[in-house]
Amino acid sequence: MWKHILAWFPLIFIAIANGLFREKFLASYLNELRAHQMSTASMILLFGVYVWILFKIWPPMSANQAILIGLIWLFLTVIFEFLFGHYVAGHSWDKLLNDYNILQGRVWVLALIWIFIAPYIIYQIQK
Repeated sequence: MWKHILAWFPLIFIAIANGLFREKFLASYLNELRAHQMSTASMILLFGVYVWILFKIWPPMSANQAILIGLIWLFLTVIFEFLFGHYVAGHSWDKLLNDYNILQGRVWVLALIWIFIAPYIIYQIQK
């Protein structure tokens, strides 16, 4: 199980690369909201590819373990997002919470849902 927990850390680099793609490319062609939405979609895709490859190398031992992996990754992601976003990137708590406002078209919560369910779904597909 520890290797799956440690396998969360490359997601930081995937997320940073995805964020740079949003800021350097998408933001040049789209408004901020559309860039956010497209970036969320690309993050979901990149994360799915990563989990697919990871589980080919280190498959979970059971469906329950895949669910636990997703839960741990979700927890680590939210904690990292708020701690890094606030204390390192300097974003206000309001700005960080705004990405969860689906009524305003902010769809980041979909990426978090995917982080939670992808390990289980990919485990079921690959078994």
